[in-house]
Amino acid sequence: MAGFNLADLWELVADAVPDRFAVIQGDRRLTYADLDARANRLARRLLDAGIGPGDSVGLQLVNGSEYLEGMLACFKVRAVPINVNYRYVDAELRYLYADAGLRALVHHRQFAPMIGPALEAMAEQRLVLEVDDGSASTASPWAEEYEAALAAAPSDAPPAVEGRNGGDLYCVYTGGTTGAPKGVMWRHEDIFFAAMGGGDPLQMGNHVATPEELPSRLLEFGVVALPVPPFMHASAHWLAFSNFFGGGTLVLLPGGHFDPVLTWHLVEAERVNVLVVVGDAMARPLLDELARQGTTHDVSSLMAIGSGGAIMSRSTKEEIARLLPGIFVTDAFGSSETGQLGGAPPPDDAFGAPRLKVDDRTTVLDDDLRPVVPGSATIGHLARGGHVPLGYRGDQAKSATTFVEVDGRRWALPGDLATVGPDGSITVLGRASQCINTGGEKVYPEEVEGVLKGHPDVVDAVVVGLPDERWGEHVTAVVQARPERSPSLDDLRDHARLSLASYKLPKQLVLVDHIERSPSGKADYRWARDTAAAEEQPA
Repeated sequence: MAGFNLADLWELVADAVPDRFAVIQGDRRLTYADLDARANRLARRLLDAGIGPGDSVGLQLVNGSEYLEGMLACFKVRAVPINVNYRYVDAELRYLYADAGLRALVHHRQFAPMIGPALEAMAEQRLVLEVDDGSASTASPWAEEYEAALAAAPSDAPPAVEGRNGGDLYCVYTGGTTGAPKGVMWRHEDIFFAAMGGGDPLQMGNHVATPEELPSRLLEFGVVALPVPPFMHASAHWLAFSNFFGGGTLVLLPGGHFDPVLTWHLVEAERVNVLVVVGDAMARPLLDELARQGTTHDVSSLMAIGSGGAIMSRSTKEEIARLLPGIFVTDAFGSSETGQLGGAPPPDDAFGAPRLKVDDRTTVLDDDLRPVVPGSATIGHLARGGHVPLGYRGDQAKSATTFVEVDGRRWALPGDLATVGPDGSITVLGRASQCINTGGEKVYPEEVEGVLKGHPDVVDAVVVGLPDERWGEHVTAVVQARPERSPSLDDLRDHARLSLASYKLPKQLVLVDHIERSPSGKADYRWARDTAAAEEQPA
């Protein structure tokens, strides 16, 4: 076995626990052996279509076993699965299909109206498979039916592809809310240790030393996890594979879309241990359902709620503690460019920002790429060393600024600003691209958002900077209020001034019916800025 190849690692686990459930979604209940057999069938169909090492295969799917089968099949034949955002429209799909060099595509039928016109942007159209999702659309003329293609292929392992190794490529496309999506290229071995658990299912900091050691690390009773975020965003499928590499079971929402009532039903029915959301955007509707008068949900199996991709506000964590006492809550922090960085609860006086620790893989670098002195109050750039990506697909210039070498060692700079406390603790302030400069003072939107979401009349909030003749930019809050509530700007400022300096307080308030976020729950700052700019400017 040559290095930590994701297909090899998966097959080791599947051979060790073949009869354990891997995926549960509605009536579909697949053991590890079942899921491996389906992935083998798809892998053989890919090989028959001429898909092999280095070829890109798009996955335009909601959450389901087909998404995981697609990833596994690609790994088995050394192809590269590409996560396609299913909310993209024609121009965005054309860009991604071309940029990724797609040669095959697996999609749900519901997305066919947008896919058809964009197919010509694929590098080659060697294979298109369509999953029948029960939508009203008829079968697409350009595609084979997914289940029929699997049924026609043998279920035993495909012929060994020469050279399968830990250096095979894995790619994840970043979201495009602040620019064109970029493909982050990783080696299998690096992503396994950076984001897929590293063979350490209990997260004790003790990774496997060899691939063959992985089966001995499998938990006797695997963790049952329910990931709510879509697999098309990296953090969700990182969770999936971390759970697989610990011998756990994934419970998926039927239809693949978030539904608070159905989520709690599944927690009860499938005895879920870990529920994973994306920040307040998903946590708050779940808590509202749990608190709704007359509802009863058995959550006795639940041990932990985790959030990835967005921070849960302090008020949300307090509500979890009230409704679910004893449940462990964690904010996992990371990015497509760094993998999972871990995180610890912030102190009581912090706004909820992720807290990390300076170690041999995590630090903060100043503008000259030197480590920030602890306790200096210098704002620097969060940096991740060790297992980091190779770079961005087809973008050497951007790769050179994001993946830097310091004293012979490579670091990934995901774009987050941070400080280092006297004790070596790192406080992440937010993305540099979203930082607001008002009168020479720096305001980090996530800090203000966390405070505003603690107001009892606020469901959700996004903070942006708008041009200001006097201050350069002024802080603007785009707020979704609770039903039958209408907080004023003065209400929110009075609430926030207990926690924030005066220059951080919003000078403009825009109330909206609904905050636009990506399917993963991340704020769409471009939408928020456009929405706020359309409103009357403050005096």
